[in-house]
Order: sequence, then structure tokens, then C-alpha cells
Amino acid sequence: MKRFSLIFAFFLITSSAIFSQENYQIKTIAFYNLENLFDTINDPTKNDEASPIMEIKGNRSKIYEKKLNNMAKVLSEIGVKEAKNSPVIIGVAEIENHKVLEDLVNTSYLKNKKYSIIQYDSPDLRGIDVALLYQEKYFKPISHETFELKLWDENGMRIYTRDQLLVSGYLDNELIYIIVNHWPSRRGGEKKSRSKREKAAYLNTQIIEKIKLSNPNPKIIIMGDLNDDPTNASLKKVLKTKAVKANVKEGDIYNPMEDMFRRGQNTLVYRDNINLFDQIMISSALLTTTKDFSSYKFYKAKIFKPQYLTTQTGKYKGYPYRSFAGSNFIGGYSDHYPVYIYLIKDN
Repeated sequence: MKRFSLIFAFFLITSSAIFSQENYQIKTIAFYNLENLFDTINDPTKNDEASPIMEIKGNRSKIYEKKLNNMAKVLSEIGVKEAKNSPVIIGVAEIENHKVLEDLVNTSYLKNKKYSIIQYDSPDLRGIDVALLYQEKYFKPISHETFELKLWDENGMRIYTRDQLLVSGYLDNELIYIIVNHWPSRRGGEKKSRSKREKAAYLNTQIIEKIKLSNPNPKIIIMGDLNDDPTNASLKKVLKTKAVKANVKEGDIYNPMEDMFRRGQNTLVYRDNINLFDQIMISSALLTTTKDFSSYKFYKAKIFKPQYLTTQTGKYKGYPYRSFAGSNFIGGYSDHYPVYIYLIKDN
């Protein structure tokens, strides 16, 4: 029995190696909430002084440099095991402006990857935005735009939040669409704030319908920090996501994160409750039931969770090892784990 187990394990390892290195091209697509990646300069047009780094009294420049390198280290390692390259496309959230992303991609961890940036300033009062990074060698954008999420509170006052970013372009020679999200938070409680995220999900459906006006069966990747789990109504009732590949019909959205969540996986912890807010979903055109990989298709989804990204001791043992605790920099990375998917096609 022991010998059989060893042979079986060897078969799995060698099969995976053949899969990843010889038969297929593999591209990693990732999303990461960078937890308050703000610079050290006060912008009078934003409430950026409320960001943790602006509340720190001294050594801001050193802390900023450390924060950048921490984020860059993580991004440089995602998916490398099988793709032999860092992600070719990365969606990010909780960034202040274009400059912090320029500083990020010019760190020693990422500079040789030649990432370009797509970023718009959103109306969010704190000035936090979503953005897309991409390796110029593999992805060629042809258009990009933002969609404003218009919300009002119970008094009829406008709530200013993050835009949703749509980027279309060619991954090698294949047209794909990426929607990057950072949906409204659960401030005030999940139930009270639920409708805001449902409206954010509805805006995604409108973006998808716009895409379909010119491409009836598009390859769409939806990613972001949704502040909802895969089983919440915003995903299941508004976006109508499917958790089982066999149930996905043309035009449906497949969410591989739902099964992961039901099995107890998470991307953050809040007050000892686990959540999987960070998600990557795909349209039916990226699925295959016939093992036809003549064009890019979804292979698998994962959460990037190396040991160094998790707090190892103390009150928050098992939580993501974050950068800031209140207005203190504690040396970590983010309060979220990154997520990623592999797309593959025949060599």
C-alpha cells in the first residue's frame, strides 16, 4: 500500500509538471486589495489625510518604501509555480493614485516585468481607486473606461464610492474583457448596506450587456473586492452566478470561489469570522466541457496564501498579516489575501 501511494504521488507530481511546462501555455490573472496604498503627500482635493500612513508622525518615506516592496514581493510570486511568470494581468484595489502604481511597478521585484497601468481617479471621498496592471508583452489593451456607481443614502444625499473599471484587449491574440470592482463596504452592518452591493452587482450586469452589443459571446473576467461572499444575494440573485461548471449555460457567469467558500476557504478575517470577499469570476466563453484548449480557457482558481502572509502569533493569529493597525505600521502586507486564476491553451 505504501509503495502504491508513493507511485501515485509521483504520477500526480510528474503529470502536473508535464501539464504546466510542456503541453500548455499558462497565464495567471490576479486580483489583490493592496490595503491603503497611499503616498506621503497630502492631496487637498481628497480626504487622504485619513489614510493610516498620513497619520504616522515620522519615517513616512521609509514606511512607504517598505509598503511598496511588500506589495510588489507578493505580486511577483503569484502563480509562478505553474506559469513560470508573475501574473500577466493584475486588478488592484485600495490605491490612491497613478503615482503609487508607478512606484509599485518600478520596485526591484516588478521592474523587469514591464507592467503598464490603467487607472482613473474615482469620486470616492477618500480617493481610493481600482486599477489594472498588465505585462505589455502579453496583453494589449484596445479600450478602457469607467462606470460610475451612483448611490444615495436614506436622506437623499449622494454616496461617493469607487467606479467600476472595464478594460478590453488582446491576451496574445484573443479578445478578453476585464471588469475590476471594489464594491461598497459593510459599514453600518451587512443587512443595512446590502442594497448598495446589489446595485454594484447590477451595474456589472449593465456593463456585460454593453459588451454583448458588439460581442454576443465574450470572454469576460470579473474581479474585485466585493465586500460580499460568493453566496450573498448580490452574486447569486443579481449576477446569477453559478457554482457548478455543468450548470453553466451560454451567457452565464461561473464563480469558482463559491465552492472554495463552502469548503471553508477565505481571503480575510473580521472579528473571527472568515469571508471570501475577493473573487474572480468568468463568463461561459472561458469554460470548456470538451477539454478543447485551442484557445484560452479557465483551468483553476486559487487563493495565494503563503505562510508569510498570515499572522503567526498573538491575538490575530491566523489573520492576514496586514500593513497597518490603526495608525501604526506593523510591517505586514494586506488585510486581504490575493486571488488568481490560470488560463491555459495548447502550445
